[in-house]
Amino acid sequence: MDSLPLFLTLRGREVIVLGDGEAAAAKARLVTAAGGIVADETAPAPALAFVAIDDEAEAHAAAARLRARGLLVNVVDRPAMSDFLMGSIVDRSPVVVAISTGGATASLARALRTRLEALLPASLGDLARAIAGARDAAAARHPTVADRRRLWERALAEGAALDPLRPLVDAEAAVTAALAGSSAAAAELAVIAVTSPDPGELTLNQLARLGRCDALVVEGAVAEAVVARARRDAVRLTVRPDPLPPGLTMVLLASKI
Repeated sequence: MDSLPLFLTLRGREVIVLGDGEAAAAKARLVTAAGGIVADETAPAPALAFVAIDDEAEAHAAAARLRARGLLVNVVDRPAMSDFLMGSIVDRSPVVVAISTGGATASLARALRTRLEALLPASLGDLARAIAGARDAAAARHPTVADRRRLWERALAEGAALDPLRPLVDAEAAVTAALAGSSAAAAELAVIAVTSPDPGELTLNQLARLGRCDALVVEGAVAEAVVARARRDAVRLTVRPDPLPPGLTMVLLASKI
């Protein structure tokens, strides 16, 4: 990654927005939508700052003043002058998807956002709220963190009851029904013969299994880009375990065609 994606809580906090015109107005709308308070440069304890000034010298000077106060600054349309970048946003609150190209091309980010807008149903936010509201019930029925992870992974899988890409008429009822599902762990071993450093060569099924594995073994010179597709908090093992632990153990095996 060239930058670290973050979702910042702004509710009730002041955010400096400098400049006139539509660019500044757009940033002000974003701040307000996130619950922040739009402020000028006199704000005593702002969370961050946006500079939307057309003149490059003026924008640079404003950014320098704000940065000297210890603020992270975004200079609109000038990624090289910015401490953070704003992505194209798909809002299904509380689910929010942000797409960044590192300032390389806003057009590509917008094109991706358009595609995702069509894919993500309006019920996605209701689903997230229903799952959050079921935390206590899920903990009572499925007592361990691993149990609950398996439960939600199964319920949210493609084609399953809570498939997030399918519209839901009643998200709360669907989540309540999903809680009755199984979270039992079976010991399972799966091997992927990796023939390319490009993770795009993996099948969708292989990527899905890597994304939910409980343990990972890498055998041979597998490209880091492929290894990175595994679940980040999966246990990393140096050899295939015997006996197999509960859950899914994935083996990435370097192989030649």
